[in-house]
Amino acid sequence: MERESARIRASWICLVLVGAGIFVFGLVAVIAPGSGDAGLMRADGVAAVGLGLFGMLITLVPFRHREGWAWWVQWFYPLFWIAHLVGRLPPGKDHVHQVVFIVLSLVGLLLPVREVFPRAPRSQ
Repeated sequence: MERESARIRASWICLVLVGAGIFVFGLVAVIAPGSGDAGLMRADGVAAVGLGLFGMLITLVPFRHREGWAWWVQWFYPLFWIAHLVGRLPPGKDHVHQVVFIVLSLVGLLLPVREVFPRAPRSQ
């Protein structure tokens, strides 16, 4: 594997933070589901734990190896958090964390574009 650039390192760290956030929110929903349908919240929490782990795994292996499919798959993160923000969905009521995760995921995806999809050399 070639040496990891600062752009790739910064981008995967941003994306791992987003995945870790989803994982932690899932754990909270499993452990302390709050009011309402506790069973449904726990089920959502288990799904979020899996989503967070799966996202971190994709980030740490194929994304770090600059595999294009992993870059495309990670676009789920900003879409996920934008849907939560627009729909005023949980977790939380202040929605500041959603904006932070949207920014982190966009930075993580836009920083390495040229390394993930390098331009073909021009023929002369």
